[in-house]
Amino acid sequence: MNIYDISKRAGVSIATVSRVLNDSPHVSPATRQRVMAVINDSGYVPNAFARGLGLNTMKTIGLLCPDASDPYQAQALAYLENAFRSRNYDCVLSCTGKTLEARITGVELLKSRHVDGMVLMGSSFIENNDKDNDYIRQAAKSVPLILLNGSFACERVYCVLCDDQRATMEAAQHLLDTGCKRILYLYHSKNYSGRKKLAGYRAALKNKGMALDESLLCYFDQDKMSVQDVRDHLLELDKKGVAFDAVLASEDSLAIGAMKYARATGKRIPEEMSVVGYNNSNFCLFTEPELTSVDNKLKAICDHIVETMMGVLDGKEMPQKTVFTGEVVLRQSTRK
Repeated sequence: MNIYDISKRAGVSIATVSRVLNDSPHVSPATRQRVMAVINDSGYVPNAFARGLGLNTMKTIGLLCPDASDPYQAQALAYLENAFRSRNYDCVLSCTGKTLEARITGVELLKSRHVDGMVLMGSSFIENNDKDNDYIRQAAKSVPLILLNGSFACERVYCVLCDDQRATMEAAQHLLDTGCKRILYLYHSKNYSGRKKLAGYRAALKNKGMALDESLLCYFDQDKMSVQDVRDHLLELDKKGVAFDAVLASEDSLAIGAMKYARATGKRIPEEMSVVGYNNSNFCLFTEPELTSVDNKLKAICDHIVETMMGVLDGKEMPQKTVFTGEVVLRQSTRK
């Protein structure tokens, strides 16, 4: 038994059956009763595709992320899935990996599932070579796209993000204001968000009239940024005589690696070395001392993404770009 059989037995169109399944008000009580009687007698269980027929909606949102094991992306997925479910929308997840080809495949896969909209999680979906972003422009012609924590000017592409540059600058300024002189900056991304964070670090130094020391910039490849990798790299810097009295990291896991380095060398936190992370994840509470970190307002961003998507699907005018302000959450890993 399928939706076509239901429509034939009830003597109505497939679109009418779909409207009944979606509890549309545009069905007469008598017709609704006749269709529901056939459904109940047959034991028919509608699927998402059946619900969408005739209504131009599948009540489904596609979520794309590079790596669902990443704590930041995993938390965003949890927020988004829960919020969309509360609006009676299902979610389909596509983990796209790190290559452009995989991202294109992920977007095409979700398009083939007839999703109502897509959320692209992270500025890594935006390529530095603008022509490589044509896959996003093409997808946006079919469904609305929302970019989490990235910026891309394109019709039917909506951007919701944190002001990473300002937040990182304020975190660096806090370290400088509490007496730190040489801040080691750890980062793992060179995309839009990564560039903004690095610019914030540079701006804080400039505001204090301090020159940038290139030896205090440490970039980690995505596959070489474990806590142990960071600890070992900082130990190597220590052997080379690179001096620093603070560490500012572009995400919490890098900062925790710095704290492991401090423990290995006997440096006291924050008396001899201050540490600040980014994302304000649960990891911040698992360390001793607890980690100061930038709260980039992920939950607020995800809630706004859902509000934006619902508004767009309802035909409302929604802001093309919304920027949230991050906040430095002070804990025991920095001086007061």
